This record gives sequence, C-alpha cells and structure tokens, in this order.
Amino acid sequence: METHARVVIIGGGVVGCSILYHLAKHGLKDAVLLERKELTSGSSWHAAGVIHTINADPNIARLQGYTIKLYNELEDLTGQSCGIHRPGGIYLAATPERLDYLKQERAKARYMGLETDFISLEHARELNPLIDPKKYLGALFEPVDGHVDPSGVTHAYAKGARHYGAKVYRDTPVIETKQRPDGSWDVVTPKGTIRAEILVNAAGLWAREVGRLAGLELPVQPMEHHYLITETIPEVRDHGKEVAVTVDYEGNAYTRQEHQGLLLGTYETNCVPWAVNGTPLDFGHELLQDDLARVTERLETAFERMPALGRAGIKKVINGPFTFGPDGNPLIGPVPGLKNYWTAVGVMAGFCQGGGVGLCMAEWIIDGEPSIDVWGMDVARFGSFATRDWGRIKSAENYSRRFILTYPNETLPAGRRQKTTALYDRLIARGAVMGVSFGLEHALWFAGSPDKAKETPTFRRSNAFAHVAEEIKAVRQAVGMIEIANYAKHELSGPGAEAFLDRMLANKLPKEGRLALTPMLTPKGKLYGDLTVARMEKDRFHLFGSSAAQEMHRRWFEKYLPEKGVAYHNRTDDLQGIAIAGPNARELLSRLTATDVSNAAFKFRDIKRMVVGLVPALVARVSFSGELGYEIYVAPQYQLRLYEALEEAGKDLGLRIYGGRALMSMRLEKNWGVWTLDYRPDFTAAESGFDAFVAFDKPADFIGKAAAIAERKRGPSKKLVTLVVDTKDVDCVADEPIFHDGNCVGYVTSGGYAHSVKKSMAMGYVPKALAAHGTKLEVELLGEFYPATVTATPLYDPNGGKMRG
Repeated sequence: METHARVVIIGGGVVGCSILYHLAKHGLKDAVLLERKELTSGSSWHAAGVIHTINADPNIARLQGYTIKLYNELEDLTGQSCGIHRPGGIYLAATPERLDYLKQERAKARYMGLETDFISLEHARELNPLIDPKKYLGALFEPVDGHVDPSGVTHAYAKGARHYGAKVYRDTPVIETKQRPDGSWDVVTPKGTIRAEILVNAAGLWAREVGRLAGLELPVQPMEHHYLITETIPEVRDHGKEVAVTVDYEGNAYTRQEHQGLLLGTYETNCVPWAVNGTPLDFGHELLQDDLARVTERLETAFERMPALGRAGIKKVINGPFTFGPDGNPLIGPVPGLKNYWTAVGVMAGFCQGGGVGLCMAEWIIDGEPSIDVWGMDVARFGSFATRDWGRIKSAENYSRRFILTYPNETLPAGRRQKTTALYDRLIARGAVMGVSFGLEHALWFAGSPDKAKETPTFRRSNAFAHVAEEIKAVRQAVGMIEIANYAKHELSGPGAEAFLDRMLANKLPKEGRLALTPMLTPKGKLYGDLTVARMEKDRFHLFGSSAAQEMHRRWFEKYLPEKGVAYHNRTDDLQGIAIAGPNARELLSRLTATDVSNAAFKFRDIKRMVVGLVPALVARVSFSGELGYEIYVAPQYQLRLYEALEEAGKDLGLRIYGGRALMSMRLEKNWGVWTLDYRPDFTAAESGFDAFVAFDKPADFIGKAAAIAERKRGPSKKLVTLVVDTKDVDCVADEPIFHDGNCVGYVTSGGYAHSVKKSMAMGYVPKALAAHGTKLEVELLGEFYPATVTATPLYDPNGGKMRG
C-alpha cells in the first residue's frame, strides 16, 4: 500500500466510491480509498435503490438529475451493470395542501429543464395498476425516475475509479488518524500508515466513529428503516411493462416493482435510532430484527390505497440502518477548524445523490470551489450547537417527517431552545413566534400574548399577516426594535489585518470609525459573502454578516490566514444586541447616551463605542429596514439591561418590538437582497448587482478580481431584479419560475408582501435583456400565472433620504 496520497477516502460505500471516481476522472489520480471490509458493507448493499430528481432544494435536485444520467455513462465505461430501470415516478397527492406542494415542485422543474408534469389519475393508474384513483386529487409524473442495483452501482464507481488510475483497498480498516504539524494526516491501518494531504470521511454508518478518531463529533444518526418485498401480485405480473415507482405522501409509503411483486417502504413516525452509542465495528452485511408492529398503521394505509397489496403475501422483510443528518441533507465539504479534513456523510439518498456529491467534492478539492452552490449540503451549516444528542433528536425528527408536508412558514419542534439569549423569556411573554438560525432562537413576529403565539402552516398568507403589518407600521411611523443576536460577527486584528482583508474583500476598507458594505468573492468571481466591515482601530476590524454562514465564512478566512500577523475570532456569541429603526430612533438613542448622536456628529455608516442605557455598547449607524436606524451591540450579560432601558425610554415614542418577518418585508421595498437567498455562490458580483460595491481600481489583488474584471468587460448574462407581482392571497417564497412570452426565463430567489407599499414583491434572476425597469413578466405560483413587473427603483424612499437623515 502507498505511504502517501493527495487524497485518502475512508469508506467504500456508494458515496466514497463516487468521490474516488470523480476525483480520478477529473485528473486527480493520486487518490486512495480505504474500505474496512468489502465494498457496499454498511448501508449501500441493502438500499432500495430508488432514484428520483424531486428535492426541496433545486440545486440538490440538479445533482440528483446528474446522478441519474451518470449511470449510463458508468455502464459504458466499465461494462459493469448498474441495473438501471426507468419506468418513471408518480407522486400522489391526497389533500389540497399536498397538491399545492406538487404544483410547486412542477414549477421548479420548469426552470431546471426537467420533463416533470401533472398527469391524470387515470393515466397514473395505467402506469401503476394498483392505485385507487378515488383516493387522490392529483398525480405528478417524473419520466426519469426508477431504481438501480445498489451493488452494481457501487462497483461500477470503483471500477471506473481504477480505470482512471485511483486505488481501492478492501479489508483495510482505519484504526487511527493523526494530524501532522503541516496539516496533513497520518491514516493508520493494520496494513500500514498512509499520509494524506486531504482526508475524506465517507464512512457511512461509521462516520461518527471515524470522525471521533480526529476529535470531531458529527451530528448524524443511523436510523432503522423497513421495507418489505411481496410475493407475486397478479396486477403486476400481467401489467405488460414495469410498474412506475410511486410515492404516496399521505400514505407515507413508496413502492417500486421487484420481480413480479412490489417493494414497499415506509418512514414510520415512531422511528428508532440505531446504535446510538456507536456502530459496532464488526457490523457489515447484516440486517436488523424486523418489527412490523411499528409500521402496521402505515401498511394498512398503503393497503387501503393500493388494495392489491393487501391481498399479497409478504416474501421478505428488510430492516436495515442508514444514516440521517439533522435536516435530511448530507454533510459535505471541508470541516471548519479542522484543516484538510473533509466529510461526505449523512447521504441517506445515496443512489439519488451519490454521483452529484462525488462531482461536487471533486470540483471542490481540485478547483477550490464546486460549480454550483452546495449550501444545502455544506457541513459548515452546523456549528458547535449541533451536538451528538441534538443531532440524534433532529435526525429522528427528519426521518419521521420524510413524507410529511413542511410548509415554508413552518418551524419544526425537535431540538428547540438549543441556544437562547437573555431576552428569550421576555420575547415569549410578548407573544413571540420564534424561529431558529444556526441553533439560536429569534423572534419572527409577535402575536401580542403567549396564548396566541402560533402560526398556521400554509402556502398562502398566514395569521401572521396582520401582526407583521402593525409591526412595520410602527417602524415606519415611530420606532421599532429588534434583537440582532443572530447576526454573525467576525473579528480580525493584528499588524497584517489590513493587508489580509484587502485581499479577502472586494471593496475598499473603511477609515477608522466607519463602515463599508463589501462582497467577498471566490477565485471564479462568484459571491462568497455579503458583509459589512467596520474598522475599529488601525489594525482591528469587525465584520458583520449572515448568522447561518458564520462557520462557512470562518472556514474561508482560516483557509487564507497567514501564519503570523493576523488573528481571527468568531465573535457572534460574544456580541448580541438590539437594533432600533424609525423616525424616532435618534431621539430614543439620545435619551440613553451622553454621546452626541446628531446627524452631524454621528453620520450614516459611522460606528462608535458608547454607553447606552448604562451599559458599554458598540453602535453602528446602519439599518436594514430602510429607516433611520442604529445597531447596538453589547456583551450577552448586558443584553437584558439594554432591552429594559430601551423599553422604558421609548414608551412615549411609539416604540414597538418587531421580528424577522417585518424586517424581510421592509427590505423588499428597498430592493435589498439577503444572503443564502438572493446572494449566494451561484451568482457573480455583476449578476447580483454587487459589482457596485467592488473596488475594481484598488491596488490590492483581491480574490476574484481577475474574474470580476473579465465579467465587467463582457457583461453578465443575467441580472437580479425586483418584481411587483399582481397576486391576491399568495406571495412568492423562493424557487418559483419566471416567464416571458410563455417561456421560462428565470426564477425567484426570495419574496413576500411589502406592507408599507401594499404590494406583493419578489426578487429573482432573469436574462439581462429582460432586467430593464418596467419589463412585463409572469410568475407561476401554486399552478397559477400572475403578472409581474420589474422595478429598478425601490418603491419605498427610493433616494434613501430617511435612512441618511
């Protein structure tokens, strides 16, 4: 066995073999895969092998589409059969709400170039003669869906990897991983030690154990999963063609043909986490004891909707473990704070996603960034709050809800209150409906009293609508306050901090006591951050940004951090605070500080240290609401005192507390996008409009500069636009298709109702030729087409006078 490799992958399931294949195919042949037993030992061998493209995240859906198309290429290259069956997939809705969900999925498919579309229930029965059409309201059909042979696929990836020059070692368990001072890893096996420049944990059921060898606790959990195989079913035998893969959401079941019977699987709500304390090291091609009592209720529902199933005998019951992540998506990419250590774990839909995961990992390792935004799978979306026990609870919740509808305005209950601030109980007492970001509870809107603090899950406008309108009215006409503990805060200091940030950030750095908005770019010119940078002293900077992306950005800073001269700290939990905004905001602040906060003394985009309400604070004069506003940051122990001081001083000023929903509404009427929605690595500075904040002429060779200059010369092909949408009781959320002259030309990245101007609004990307003010477009929402008009000018305070006054 080699003593050195550029990349060492631990785990010989479908994911590990796919990563090895894609690395070698794309030119990195110095890659080795280590498998403790035989390939597929673990979850891969007993998987149902169903393949489909539908996913709530369009980028993951794209990767699933790539995976499905790849199987023919693998067979042609290797001669290894993947056992491909493509009878198509039927997705059945039995409730109006589920039908709305399928309409959304069909809409996404339009701009992704998929052939997904609705078919009649009679046609659905022609594709699957077992279903009872009377039980359903609608059926969505995806022609490329089907199933594959799990063992064949895994071995095809491995064979393809060997073809391109990579190495696979079976019966080679990893017993130790030790990091060297230079950041490389010694991977210790009974056959010897191999030094890896990059180590990839793709260990599946053993991901936790492999992680712990490096001191890493991964929040993933193997879950028991049942499926059964029936005896021959006459309707299947006599069908004349393969029965379509079928998903019955309300029945919580999926089926595919297996010989002349069916394979029937279900995700039971009373699910069972497996091997909570650790996966046995001698586990391999074994199954677990079945427990049909757990799935009896689900089976009865399936028998009711597909009567022939109830008459069929059960030939075999499979109960095997596979690993879930806290939100059902994989955890891939470089681990923040652990140099040269990568993960590709929690890929529960390995035969749908394995190819796409392998492609993204290979691009990321070889090119430094994947070709599309993989935030929905990025391991950096979890931080220290995602403990082992929290991960177990959330993974079980996600498993049990696999086929249960989750609405865009809904937050899930498991693992809540993992992180709270000192204001949590005060906010709850005021009737706060809470959301969660990066583990931290934050207020979405206020119902007025705790007994009313519950939001109706819906695809349309909810009971929050009127409350949010009142919150916005207070901000626009008087003054509002919102907790801002969930903003990310990064600190960089030292004699090399200025030069380092000049390279990292695309805009010029501000002077002392000033703020600047800046994008952070990848080498290919894609957005990697939307940050506000403050220079506190000559060599000390604070950066404010997305809470959800804090570990992603930490990883980016640490990737380029020099060995000496610059210190980086994530200060998100060290600085909490409250933002105030509205016409009375200056008066409110002046009542609580001896510092002169007049417009002449405290200008827009100034930042100062001062005492506010008796406590030391860092105050920035900025506002995401579009009003005169201030962000007041304090240490956590001062948060409650600041809140009480503001509440008392603002009684006669019309002060009202507001939540994130109001803020998201107000920013729409200012044409401002947000990170993870409108701004993300799918888009460039010019496409997003962030080129206005790129200092092309600054001497520093900032990351992405060459790519940004090249794009400026040729011009972007698409642009982010703001739309006014002529709707009634429904608003855009994200991923709705945009049409022009009957053709799908783009998609929505965020949306909502703008209460101040009483318009439904959205933001999205369209071809540059359609980005001009006044362009007439259409948006598809829940199966209906609504007129939409591009507005290049903000509908509220277009000149920004209120914010700067």
